[in-house]
Amino acid sequence: MVQVNTKAFGEIAIEDDKIINFEQGILGFPDLKRFTLIYDIEKGVHSGIKWLQSLDEPGFAMPVLEPGLVIEEYAPVFDRELLEPLSEKPEEEELLMLVTVTVPKDITAMTVNLKAPIIVSMVTHKAVQVITESEEYGIKYAIYDKLKARKAGE
Repeated sequence: MVQVNTKAFGEIAIEDDKIINFEQGILGFPDLKRFTLIYDIEKGVHSGIKWLQSLDEPGFAMPVLEPGLVIEEYAPVFDRELLEPLSEKPEEEELLMLVTVTVPKDITAMTVNLKAPIIVSMVTHKAVQVITESEEYGIKYAIYDKLKARKAGE
């Protein structure tokens, strides 16, 4: 168990099996290697925006979400070898794909980065961030209207 005094969530206790390890760090933060996902347990891991909270730098937490919540046909193309740090041959169903969310002061300008998804093995608790080869995905994909429509449809 790890105790972390976070900026956003106060003091939290993280069980060892909830620690996500990025052996290569994440883009822009190569020294941050240990994270946990913070989300509404009642809604489950597959709902809405979650927080990728650093355990190495308690003041750092990034909003993330599953890309399928805003773009159902999201299918990034990248070299499968990039998934090797997760496990020998990770099965599709054991992987959780996330994209980072940028929330500016004007919340209606909220975007996600579809160019660099984060892929987490829910079995080994290892993660990597990859750069997709797909030219159709950019780093600033507007999501406010999509999230609003999705919430209205629930």
